[in-house]
Amino acid sequence: MLDDQENKTEQPIQTVSDLAKYVDYSFLNSLVVDPHAKEDGNEHNPRQVFSGHYVPVTPTPIENPIYVAHSQAFFEELGFDNSLAHTPEFMRLFSGGMTSLPAELRPYGWATGYALSIYGTEYIQQCPFSTGNGYGDGRALSVLEIVTNGKRFEMQLKGAGRTPYCRGADGRAVLRSSVREFLVQEHMHALGVPTSRSLSLFMSQSETVDRPWYLEGSNSQDPEEMVPNLVAISTRVAPSFIRVGQLELFGRRARSNQHPTALKELQLLATHLIEREYKNDIDTAQPFEAQIVALATAFQDRLTSLVAHWIRVGYCQGNFNSDNCAAGGYTLDYGPFGFCELFDPAYQPWTGGGRHFSFLNQPVAAEKNFDMFCRAVEPLLINAPTELEALRDVNSNFATVMQEKMDNMWAAKLGLNAYDNELLLQLLHLMMRTGVDYNHFFRELSNLPKDVEALKTSFYAELKESMSFEWNEWLKSWRTQLEKSGDINDISKKMKLTNPKFTWREWLVVPAYKDAQVGNFDRIHALQDVLTKPYEEQSEQTQSGYYRLRPREYFNAGGISHYSCSS
Repeated sequence: MLDDQENKTEQPIQTVSDLAKYVDYSFLNSLVVDPHAKEDGNEHNPRQVFSGHYVPVTPTPIENPIYVAHSQAFFEELGFDNSLAHTPEFMRLFSGGMTSLPAELRPYGWATGYALSIYGTEYIQQCPFSTGNGYGDGRALSVLEIVTNGKRFEMQLKGAGRTPYCRGADGRAVLRSSVREFLVQEHMHALGVPTSRSLSLFMSQSETVDRPWYLEGSNSQDPEEMVPNLVAISTRVAPSFIRVGQLELFGRRARSNQHPTALKELQLLATHLIEREYKNDIDTAQPFEAQIVALATAFQDRLTSLVAHWIRVGYCQGNFNSDNCAAGGYTLDYGPFGFCELFDPAYQPWTGGGRHFSFLNQPVAAEKNFDMFCRAVEPLLINAPTELEALRDVNSNFATVMQEKMDNMWAAKLGLNAYDNELLLQLLHLMMRTGVDYNHFFRELSNLPKDVEALKTSFYAELKESMSFEWNEWLKSWRTQLEKSGDINDISKKMKLTNPKFTWREWLVVPAYKDAQVGNFDRIHALQDVLTKPYEEQSEQTQSGYYRLRPREYFNAGGISHYSCSS
């Protein structure tokens, strides 16, 4: 494995041949291939995978691909020249074609299996074989792992066709969900939220798949018709794509001793996770059992920080199963996500998500996933009772650490040096009773108003006189606390770096992916520009178009206020 401090790009990478010089397949080289896999990667039918960390799979290229977008900011971080995105070789590779590649690149990608836990309960029913051996990357394939500019990146195609884990589905992603994921990953990065990143987006000009979706103007909870959708492939990038659910799969196998090398495979995966994601946080010279405890401590710190960030910016994951929980502690798998507009602690954009994955319940959902993480690695400590007890102590401390991160986050949103529980509870109750736009409100509050009149642009309804009095009393109490927190001008600046001005609004994204269906990508590019500068004061034209509350007609609108997981 290359040292991640090596391989700095001296010249911008302009061709796939240039890119090939930076390839380093640490996942494939360090871990175990499924012993029953076909060497050529012709693995496009569902089957059980009993052991091994990955299955080599060739992607299925989309028909007649066309360039939609790439992330210029991320290209710069990677050392890529922007011209690379428009080369035929780049388009072929990142639209699913792995033929005619430079010799350094393998002619196949790899799919991984993982287990499913929902809110702390293990499931195997979603596996078509009812064994848990057929659940995993059904339409996602990693195709490259590179080291550039001192950092390691894994590149994964989403929507690249069937794998052994496809559970009988078509392995495709539709344009709608691909546009959403492409845009939101770079938005979240700009918001300062740990996340997978967006490299590129290509769509087919002819290939379609049918998905259930909503009729125009529908207020239905569930989609009413099957709709043909153009397919697309987005490429997402992360230091690794190891999930809690992946560790769970190998932890379950080790617990039940499903095969002779089950425990060894769990150990190899945990070791690889430490190397890929935590080698700067963990002393790998210490005994392996101590490393596992240190891994749990570091992951807990990252996961609690991540969820506090989510709530800071109004983000709701929607479906925070353990297989959607990256073991590196960043946001992964943007399926039925949403951003809270009208403030509601129980906000949930996904019709199948329920309250357990709702907006302000995300800290508890994270705790459930962390518990599954700890349970997954426990077999590695079976002969180390001291470390096993230490791991369980770390696990039991999750809620305390989470609360501390939340308290600090709320204090920062309010511009306070110290968290004030009573002040926050009063505010949240006022926000609910008034009907405020979550992000708009906190941005306006960052101007440090003395009177509620200055906040009314963030309210969805006329304010009653009695409520005005309550708001002004709260503002008076808040400003009293602010005076203890430092210089007023500095406080306002800090709050504006905590509370974004421009945020994700689904009703502005829908027209973008609809335009893309007919080959017009202007709205996508405009949203890229706005959403990657969320804290800046942008032009008056941008403000009038993007810094506004959800229009009434989009409340309860299927596909906007809520949506199914069909993508």
